[in-house]
Amino acid sequence: MHKILANTAFLGKEIINMTECHSTNDTAISLFRSGAAREGTIVITARQTKGKGQRGNKWYSEPGKNLTFSLVLTPLFLDATEQFGLNMALSGGIHEAISEFVPDIKIKWPNDFMHDQRGKIGGMLIENSVSSHGIESSVVGLGLNVNQIGFPFPNAVSLAMLAGAELDIDEVFRSLVTQIEKWYLKLKRGSLDEIKDYYLHFLYRFDVWAWYQDEKALFWGKITGIDPMGNLLVMKQNDRIQSYGFKEIRFV
Repeated sequence: MHKILANTAFLGKEIINMTECHSTNDTAISLFRSGAAREGTIVITARQTKGKGQRGNKWYSEPGKNLTFSLVLTPLFLDATEQFGLNMALSGGIHEAISEFVPDIKIKWPNDFMHDQRGKIGGMLIENSVSSHGIESSVVGLGLNVNQIGFPFPNAVSLAMLAGAELDIDEVFRSLVTQIEKWYLKLKRGSLDEIKDYYLHFLYRFDVWAWYQDEKALFWGKITGIDPMGNLLVMKQNDRIQSYGFKEIRFV
């Protein structure tokens, strides 16, 4: 069971451990709406039966081997148009935490985490509740492969596979929560430029020519940046830069 964290200001002061649940994000959203969870609450489970990923994908995890948890934030200091700033800040925190254990980790737009050569190590899903006042709540789900060795799908890897040894899951969890809080507070202080610089520095395929697929065709392109709405900016061979939303481009 994951213990309450002593080295954070607010994140992880309340941890709800569940033996099993369908989705930690759904559970955290329900608890927050009912008043049973507040900013900093974490819902964690050893076995998630219907984990969600980006684009409606499912997230599969071997029970007890990995980390699957969701945390509640209330970033009222952010306008609805600044949602991707939160994404970049949390990605920076997660990346920094993972990098304490293994090298060569990249952030894959919009919010996956992968080893540069060996495949995907984890993913994040942020579900925001937005009003005219700003972002009222953000439930952030994270799935990270820690000690699982075999996967039923290609291009997946775990910390243990990269490190060559099993890791202490509690230690990885503490590092993740500590770094996520640090980067969230950095965003709250207004350090968006620093956060974006870090995100781009570790962005998978940034400033590298590679193959992509959009609704029109397969093409050779180069990621040049992220626009304020979080869209991916890709230069094509004709030197024209095109903006792509979350479901409009595929990495080949």
